[in-house]
Amino acid sequence: MDPKGNSWNDSSANLPSGPRTIPILGNLHLVDLKRPFRTMIELSKEYGPIFWIKLGFQEMVMLSGYETVKEALVNQADVFAERPFIPIFDNVAKGVVFAHGENWKVMRGFTLSTLRDYGVGKRTIEDKITEECSVLMKTITTYAGKPFEVKTIMTAAFSNIIVSILLGRRYDYEDPTFLQLLKLINENVRLLATPSILVI
Repeated sequence: MDPKGNSWNDSSANLPSGPRTIPILGNLHLVDLKRPFRTMIELSKEYGPIFWIKLGFQEMVMLSGYETVKEALVNQADVFAERPFIPIFDNVAKGVVFAHGENWKVMRGFTLSTLRDYGVGKRTIEDKITEECSVLMKTITTYAGKPFEVKTIMTAAFSNIIVSILLGRRYDYEDPTFLQLLKLINENVRLLATPSILVI
């Protein structure tokens, strides 16, 4: 056990302080898997705006608070530009979203170049966004001030902008195929965002 109170072969003496770990799980036993942000807020109160945790075998340095995050992502953006290596993403998922290291830099450059070819940053993309906003506003007015679930139509609106750029068409918000696709994407994102994925 080191002076930070960590155990189980914690690797770096240069890491900030953090909670004590246990074998295999690390700090997963401390995390509220449904609302992990609450756990991070509580840990930041105890260990400060910069602290160390271990989820499974994955070590992480967490940043909490506006000033700390701004310092890292704005003032020292180049230092914090890398992505973490997560085995399941490396094994089953490719592309710019899950890439890291030199591969991420190449994929990012290719993606930005391709998006420019599709009209990103040009007047054509502005027209597509304006068109989708118009449809979204008309859809909201049909509820006539009654409560409604906004997440689905907002997600559909954002997705339609991307689809219209790539495929040159948009889907109706009630299209069952489109809704099923959005449901599957949301479920995958939800599962991949859980701390337990790091154990795999």
